[in-house]
Amino acid sequence: MSRILVIDDEKSIRNTLKEVLEYEKHEVDVAEDGPSGLELFSNYSHDIVLCDIKMAKMDGIEVLERIMEISPDTPVIMISGHGTIDTAVESIKKGAYDYLEKPLDLNRLLITLRNATDKSRLVTQTKVLRNKVSKIYEIVGESSSIKKVKEIIDRVAPTEARVLITGASGTGKELVAHQIHEKSPRAKGAFVEVNCAAIPSELIESELFGHEKGSFTSAIKQRIGKFEQANGGTLFLDEIGDMSLSAQSKVLRALQENKITRVGSDKDIHVNVRVIAATNKNLRKEIENNTFREDLYHRLSVILIHVPTLNERIEDIPLLAEHFNTLICSEYGMSKKKITQDAIEELQKIKWTGNVREFRNVLERLIILCRGEITGKDVIAYAHPISGLTL
Repeated sequence: MSRILVIDDEKSIRNTLKEVLEYEKHEVDVAEDGPSGLELFSNYSHDIVLCDIKMAKMDGIEVLERIMEISPDTPVIMISGHGTIDTAVESIKKGAYDYLEKPLDLNRLLITLRNATDKSRLVTQTKVLRNKVSKIYEIVGESSSIKKVKEIIDRVAPTEARVLITGASGTGKELVAHQIHEKSPRAKGAFVEVNCAAIPSELIESELFGHEKGSFTSAIKQRIGKFEQANGGTLFLDEIGDMSLSAQSKVLRALQENKITRVGSDKDIHVNVRVIAATNKNLRKEIENNTFREDLYHRLSVILIHVPTLNERIEDIPLLAEHFNTLICSEYGMSKKKITQDAIEELQKIKWTGNVREFRNVLERLIILCRGEITGKDVIAYAHPISGLTL
């Protein structure tokens, strides 16, 4: 169950709460005043805090403020026998999870604790998932070209500038987009990705802007488009060079006016979206061929980031091998494989036409097929699909 800290200057209240909460299988620490409570909170990990408001030495509101500075995600339940509506409102404004009046209703207390425990567990799970996502979308490498990409990300992320990411397939353009989002003020908002190359041209407008019920044959219900889904967050338009000219004109309008119109509707919907685009095409040539709008290009390319190929940064292969070794073995629930130096050297000799995406697939193959350690001979044998998989 949870570890709960009780801070109250009344010994009878402390003892009663400790007895009740331990009966409910919680682990309980008690403190007789604010300073000793804060010391306990600083030295040990607590899931929930129960804190009296009127105490000697330090007021409960001040204790709450200090706890919020140390750990803003910890649910703090304020309790008082001299409470007013103003006190309750002030507590909630300062970050309290809830406010309970003395004498305590034990049923309400236990329900509040259960809800606070659920919240605390969800916060922890969210942090774990965020860490996993951060690992998945981490940009690995210390080559000069990758350092330059990271530097640009750090400079542009806090702004609202639109970014166009270029580079060959498999270089990690989506990683750059994720990093910009995660380091931006919009990080708590949605990150919505659209692969423009994977959506038929006749459906791309519905995908981006949504549609009203009955606007076309298969529109059996209203659909919210990606622009609306990304409201307050970031919209990543991957492979934008494959977008139809009709959709391009509507995207241009959305960028100019910050509003969109669903297919089959004449009502404007205002959106607050940061757009990041990516392509493996040369958009300048596409403009010359009249397949991409020049005005849209200029709207999207406020900041240009080019992601180098893996062949242009082979010095990053040892770090990439270690990164994917950790990630893949964790996914499979197995111990990390040792990768020998001669294996690294063989990996650096390969021409990686599929870039980092191909490299990850090859390393996954080696991890699955090799016993104990991955050697140079293993790389020669298994690195290419045409190799004979002789175990």
